[in-house]
Amino acid sequence: MVLEENPCIIKVANSWIIMNPGGGPTDDKPDVTLRPPEDRHTASSFLNVRVADIHGFYAAARAKGAEFLTPPIDRRAELRCYMGDPDGYLIEVGQSTGLLKGILARTDTEA
Repeated sequence: MVLEENPCIIKVANSWIIMNPGGGPTDDKPDVTLRPPEDRHTASSFLNVRVADIHGFYAAARAKGAEFLTPPIDRRAELRCYMGDPDGYLIEVGQSTGLLKGILARTDTEA
């Protein structure tokens, strides 16, 4: 971790993930206010992260208190699950599996 909060900055490999808690207008976004979602059942966006071992990540994150909507689910192209952060933002965590072989995710109509 580079900075714990306001904004939280995490270094991952050669990249940084920056998470802002929200805030009022600034000179580069003069008419925009950022705020956490009001309803945990409606999302307008989410962060999408891929990990090498979804089951290991899921177990470690749950042990630290993370809350997930479901355990990891096999979608053919990937294993994935969604967790919520303390502010209510949705984070998709997945592990590419079939996608690496050109197999696409199953649709909701496929069994």
